[in-house]
Parts: sequence; C-alpha cells; structure tokens
Amino acid sequence: MYTPMGIHSSMTHHQLIIVGSGPAGLTAAIYAARAELSPLVLEGMSPGGQLMTTTEVENFPGFAEGIQGPQLIAQMRQQAQRFGADTRMETVENVDFSDPLRLQLTTNAGVYTADSVILSTGARARWLGLPGEEAYWGKGYTACATCDGAFFRDKVVGVVGGGDSACEEAHFLTRFASQVHLFVRGEAFRASKPMQQRVLESEKITVHFNTQVTQLLGQPVLSGVELTDSLTQDTRVMDLQGLFCAIGHAPNTSVFGDFITLEDNKYFRVVDNTRSNIPSVFIAGDCGDWRYRQAITAAGYGCMAALDAEKYLTHRA
Repeated sequence: MYTPMGIHSSMTHHQLIIVGSGPAGLTAAIYAARAELSPLVLEGMSPGGQLMTTTEVENFPGFAEGIQGPQLIAQMRQQAQRFGADTRMETVENVDFSDPLRLQLTTNAGVYTADSVILSTGARARWLGLPGEEAYWGKGYTACATCDGAFFRDKVVGVVGGGDSACEEAHFLTRFASQVHLFVRGEAFRASKPMQQRVLESEKITVHFNTQVTQLLGQPVLSGVELTDSLTQDTRVMDLQGLFCAIGHAPNTSVFGDFITLEDNKYFRVVDNTRSNIPSVFIAGDCGDWRYRQAITAAGYGCMAALDAEKYLTHRA
C-alpha cells in the first residue's frame, strides 16, 4: 500500500504513526504491522534515510556478500508492506502533541491523528559545504569510519575535524589505512586530552593544524583534496583515496522540539527505554542515538520502540 506524494487526504485517525523510513522506522513498521497495529509510515521526501546514499553495506547481519544500501531499504519496505504497513511519501511539517491521547501531525498532503507515534526521523552528517560535494558522497567521501573503513585497506585517507569524533575516526582508520591525515581547522584540538594523546602517539596519523579542506578532487571518484592554510590562505593539493567528514551530525528533530524534550545536542531525550517525555511518543534510531549511528542499532531501536508502543496501546485499551 503506497500513497505517492501529492494525493491529499482529509484528517484520518490511526492507532500508530511512524515518522521516518530508515532502518529504525521500517523495522518498527514490520513489528507493528505484525502486531496488527496497521501502522502508517510517513516516509518523508527522501525515503530510506542515509542508507540511500550508501553503496555497499557489509556489516548488516544476514547478507554474507554485502548488500547495496538502497536495496536493503527496498527489501525492508516490502517486508513492512507485506504485513500491512501503509507507507506514504509525505513530510511532517508541524505537529500538535498537546493532547497525548490524540496526537496530531500535519504533512504536506494531509492531517493525521494517532493514539501513539514513533519518531524515527534520523540524523544527517554535517558536510563541509563545498561545491560539488554531494557528487563524491559514497565515492571516496563518507562520514562513518565504522561503516566504510574496511574499504580503504592499505590506502591513504584523510579525516576532517578536531573533536572527539574526528580523533576516534582517525584512530579507528589506522586499523585499515596505510596513512591517516587529520585536518584540524584551528590551531588546537577540541577533543579530550586522552583522545588527543591517542592520535598524537599513533605512527600512522599525521595531524595538520590550521588546515581546511577547500576542494574535493578527482573524477568520478575522490583522488585528492585541495588544502588551504587557515592563517596564510596558501593552498596545496594532497593525494588521498578517501576522506571522512567528522564535524558532527545534525538530528532531524526541529519540527518536534516544542513538544519533545531534546538533549543539549538537539537529539531526542529518551526517558524510559524508548519513551519520550510524552508517554504515547517513542523514539527510535539516530534521532535519539548520537553514540553508535549504525544501521543495525537503528533497526534494534525500531524493534524496541514498536514493542514499547504496542505495550502502551494494549494497556491503554
């Protein structure tokens, strides 16, 4: 059951609405549909989340030879639809959760109410903001060493960032890469002292302070970067086979911030298991998880949120 964008609907009521269609949202939809909750899945304008820009996924259990990100999402969607999930390519534009017993969501195509909602809106990697940057995504340019590091075995790679995440990425990549260059825009790290020490003591990592990546080079895949000195504005080119952007992630939570409590970093705050501050609203996946950010953990959170929502709806009845 698939409703394309642009088909407007009057207000309809559902037991459960799931917002988001990455691994978390679709796993929640599978579990909720099998529990006969008839979930409505509001997929957004870019269904599938970050996996839609991922080429080979090698670490998702059950696929010994790996699977393409879009293919994995397609199979998860088909599985959810098979059990009765209603998936619609609609984007939530605003919500009214003032009544926890009747949650209201307005999309670009209609207005819906629900007894319970699962928010699995995901997060997006912050990019450098360079011209043509998107074309390199998944072609030597990525934001997850844990996901993609093994593809760069015995290659020279770079990492952009000066915080804990960047240092963690750089250190992790030393397991695979022959050389790791860490580009720090300022004159010092923002990372914790222990993390700095791990990086500085590694023979495989070279730190470049006051250095910005100002252009991505190569065609059709990344083969190098232009570097600009933050102080002198001098430029140079460095050959690289991979570049990891580690300047943070931005959770997709802003639409719900008036009702759902956020952490200081703008991720949803989970109060109990997967429940938010509103007893009828549950959190799943990267929008509430800034630690792991993996497809398999997102799927696990989706399962948990669906089970928690089912328990809530059962007790409410």
